[in-house]
Amino acid sequence: MIDVGIWLPIFGGWLRNVADEKMAPTFDYNRTVAQAADEAGFSTILIPELNLNDIEGPRAPSLECWTTTSALAAVTDDIRLMAALRPGFREPAVSAKMAANIDHISGGRFEINLVSAWWEEEMKMYVGDWLDHDARYRRSREFIDIMKRMWTEAEVTFDGDFYSVQNTIMEPKPVQDSIPVYAGGGSEEGRTMIANHCDHYLMHGGTPDKIAGDIEDMRRRRAEAGFDPDAMRFGMAAYVICRDTEDEAQAELDRITTIDYEAEGYDSYDDFVDNSELDSEVDLKDYSVSNRGLRPDLVGTPDQITERLQEYADVGLDLVLLQCSPMLEEVRRIGRDVLPRLEGVDVA
Repeated sequence: MIDVGIWLPIFGGWLRNVADEKMAPTFDYNRTVAQAADEAGFSTILIPELNLNDIEGPRAPSLECWTTTSALAAVTDDIRLMAALRPGFREPAVSAKMAANIDHISGGRFEINLVSAWWEEEMKMYVGDWLDHDARYRRSREFIDIMKRMWTEAEVTFDGDFYSVQNTIMEPKPVQDSIPVYAGGGSEEGRTMIANHCDHYLMHGGTPDKIAGDIEDMRRRRAEAGFDPDAMRFGMAAYVICRDTEDEAQAELDRITTIDYEAEGYDSYDDFVDNSELDSEVDLKDYSVSNRGLRPDLVGTPDQITERLQEYADVGLDLVLLQCSPMLEEVRRIGRDVLPRLEGVDVA
């Protein structure tokens, strides 16, 4: 069965053309969404890490990732919590300690999505510097190596180009043998780093053929790095529109992709395109929904969405992380109308 998770709407929405999605960027609202997803049987919650709001515009409010994740760990029961992590904002030894603590609070349900960063304006605001593309991935490699060693070794010394720790002790270790680390990236530097240093691979939305090619490429790289490719899990971001009829779903798609060129959420578009080595072009219609979420075409009735997810399972996709709007109502709808239909969907 393909696993279905959600993105937490810490920005108050996902749509750059819709001014008010009826999702308050508050902890109370996000806790309600998280608990609804937990009760409905979703597998995972991905909590983004951006200190600025790249959906509604930099001056709009958004929640901080790791404090939110820690709080959710105490008020959910079964769902896994995947916190994004941007090395430019954090130090690896302290982050390893925080991760182990959240793993204990959650009873071993914590995961990480390592993000090497793309938003230059945000990074300069919060830490005052910016690295070029390949240097960001080299920094990520050192960061995750220190963290993984601290979760498994009694004492860690490391002297690299970006980080240095000496005789560092960390107790208690995580509940899990090692906290799973997902990461995404389409560039040569990014994929090489992920294959050699991370556990699992996350992708932006794409067609089944595109996702199949990316999975095949990463499995090859993983094997060449000396690891078992069968142990690597593959996830994808997607925006879903589930309605009772196909016409209703298409009408909603038309509504959310009518581009508002004055929307402040498009201010981050140039930074995203300029500072990412993209493996496919992104236009403004793509960018009207976060993370190329429209490309998987999860738009239609519950049966149509289930059939589409089967196509992704058939090419080896293990996990789909959904965005939808308004989040609470749609999480409940998908939990009621789609998740029960997926019990017969097996991953290739």
